[in-house]
Amino acid sequence: MGGWVYIMTNKRDGVLYIGVTADLAARVYQHKTGQGSAFCRRYGLDRLVHVEAHSDISEAIQREKAMKAWKRAWKIELIETINPDWDDLSGQHL
Repeated sequence: MGGWVYIMTNKRDGVLYIGVTADLAARVYQHKTGQGSAFCRRYGLDRLVHVEAHSDISEAIQREKAMKAWKRAWKIELIETINPDWDDLSGQHL
């Protein structure tokens, strides 16, 4: 079973949330409708700005844990390398 690592935000250079899921569409829907994590609800994180697909959920979990330990600047660099305008990618991946 595969998995996804994703980053949600509320705006460019805003609050970041890194998550992992086996069902990206369902999880992003939860975040966008306020049913996701309390952290995302609290800060209004409804914009999907980074997505990584992994062939195995354990790989995705490992990657999520590593990314959560990164410095903020590294996370921003990762986002801007692939998504320089911080566009909401949910339309492309769901």
